[in-house]
Order: sequence, then structure tokens, then C-alpha cells
Amino acid sequence: MKINFNVPPYVDTAIGYIEECVKAQKICGDGAYTKKCNEWFEKKTGTAKCLLATSCTHATELAAILCDIQPGDEVILPSYTFVSTANAFVLRGATPVFVDIRPDTMNIDEQKIEDAITPKTKAIVPVHYAGVGCEMDTIMDIAKRHNLYVVEDAAQGVMATYKGKALGSIGDFGAYSFHETKNYSMGEGGALLIKDPKAAERAEIIREKGTDRAKYFRGQVDKYTWVDLGSSYLPSDMNAAYLYSQLEVADRINDDRRASWDHYFGRLTPLKDAGRVELPYVPQECIHNAHMFYIKCKDIEERSKLIDHLKANDILSVFHYIPLHTAPEGKKIGRFHGTDEYTTKESERLLRLPMFYGLKSDEVDLICDKVTEFYAE
Repeated sequence: MKINFNVPPYVDTAIGYIEECVKAQKICGDGAYTKKCNEWFEKKTGTAKCLLATSCTHATELAAILCDIQPGDEVILPSYTFVSTANAFVLRGATPVFVDIRPDTMNIDEQKIEDAITPKTKAIVPVHYAGVGCEMDTIMDIAKRHNLYVVEDAAQGVMATYKGKALGSIGDFGAYSFHETKNYSMGEGGALLIKDPKAAERAEIIREKGTDRAKYFRGQVDKYTWVDLGSSYLPSDMNAAYLYSQLEVADRINDDRRASWDHYFGRLTPLKDAGRVELPYVPQECIHNAHMFYIKCKDIEERSKLIDHLKANDILSVFHYIPLHTAPEGKKIGRFHGTDEYTTKESERLLRLPMFYGLKSDEVDLICDKVTEFYAE
């Protein structure tokens, strides 16, 4: 049997909801299903405002504008992340300042942040890798003492928590992703979570091309006009309808993925105990969402051979990010503060195994059998 790395989530009610949008002749942005999704996340996370967007990239761009990022500002983030984390701020003229990660969670090392702060620093951007929360108490304390914004890249963090708080709802802003590879998907899409209700009104305006159109539709103004900078960040309501069908059964999807994650962990623990691989670590204060299951090989050569072995058995596994500070653009416009002790080394060892809603138990068994077989050989 061939096992893909990812299968986009699908719920049977999606087609009916999309058809409703078509029949209502409301397929553009901010329709009924967009509003339902926004309300669902506001209730689930406790955030003051949620605004669905066309991508997590665009949600982070919105956050950068709301943070008033200007040319010459600096933003602290991990190098081990997707390029969008940096791009959202670079597009506003900021310099990305990369710091090292923790080898246990692959998250930004909170102990390395404060030393990277300069008078130009404007924001800290923690990335919750694999749906496991960063050490947010420490990060929020640093931000408060230095008067910095915190923008959580919670692209992988939907339905995950840190000390009982939803990832994405702890900092000033949080960004979710609903790309087809995520736990909940709308094909392409994202959401911005806003902690301060005072920032919500301006976020609405920026998201709607810099106009007060949302006020107009609520009857708060008799006509709408251009009042601020902005762009078009509204996803089609058909995409929102596809997403909402999954949100209605969000716990079922989450439980399914957690079961697969736990199955992997149990089956591969003997390899861990034998010192052949390392398995994911989840701090006690975090509840993860099984966004991914990864193992760490001895080095990049061993990882490459394991990828080939699994591929030969019709199992697709992949590595993940190339650290941004080693990329051509990252070298040109950013800088790494301190020593790259773990970022590159750990990124070259990490291998992601298939993980998706509906992954069968016997498929996990087969994958684990082939991984075990590789190490036995």
C-alpha cells in the first residue's frame, strides 16, 4: 500500500456548505461561513477578535502592520521556521534577527532572546513548532519589560495549548494556517487572532483594503471610504465553508490525529530506548495537537538513507525547514545573533513521518515496521 505524507482533511458536509454559498450568490469574502469560523475561534480561544485571512502569511502581514513595523526595525525570531514568518516583517522594512532553538522542542530558545534585543527591536515572533507551545511566560515577561510586541506564529498550533491557554491567543497577535497540510484546512487560508479589542477595528480596515466597509455593512456609517493603508486579505466564503465543516467536528479530528501520534510514539519507543532515534518532546505545561510526528536520526546522511528506504516501500517521508539564516536571502537581509549551536544540526536530523486525519492504525504499524527494519539492517 502507498502511504502519502499528507492527505488534506475532508468532512462530508463540506460540499453541501459550499453549495449553500453558491445558491446564496455570496462566494466572496466575509460571508456567513467566514463569520461562523471567526466566531468559532473567538469562542474556542478566548481571543477578543478573530479575522479569517487568505493565508497565515497574510495574517502575519496584518500583524506586522498593526505593530507599526517600519524600515530599520528589528524582529527576533527563530531561524528554524517557514520563510513567511520572516517575510511578513521584511516586507515592512524590518531586519530579521535569528536566535538559536531548543533541541528538545525545536522552538525558539527563550533564554537567548533578551541578549538579542537592541534599541531597534520592535517584536518577538515565537513559532510553536509541531503544535508544541514555546515557553510563553518567559517570552511575555521579556516583551513586557522591553515594551515589545509578541506575534505568535501558531500556523501549526490550532487546538493546542500552553498552560491552558490556546496557542495564538497569548501574545498581542497570533496567526493560524489552514493550508492543505494543516490539521484543519481551507486549501489556502489563515486567521489573525487579536488580543486587544482596540486593535480589532483597525485590523478590519486593513484587511478590507484600507476601507471602513465592515462598518458600512453593520450600519455604523452611511457610506464606506478609504481611511487607512491595507490590502485584500479576505478569503472566499466557499473556502470558509470547507473549513467550517471541519470545525464542527474539530475534537473528532484532533482525537484521531492524537491517536496516530500516540501509536507512533509507542511503536518507536524501543528504537528510542536503544539510542537509535530521538522522539518528540512535549513539556508538561503543553497540550499538543499532533500536527506532526517526527524522529531525529543520527545525522543528515542517515536521514537521507531512511527517506530512500521508506520511499522504496511506498512511504513518503520528508525533512522540514532549511534554516533561514543559511538561505541566500536570509544571509543578505538578516543576521544570526549568538551561536548556531542547535538550529542547523537539529534541522539536518529531523525526519517527518506521514500524519493526517484518517491515517489508519495498520498504516502506522507498517511505517514503524519499515523504520525498525531500516535500523535492524
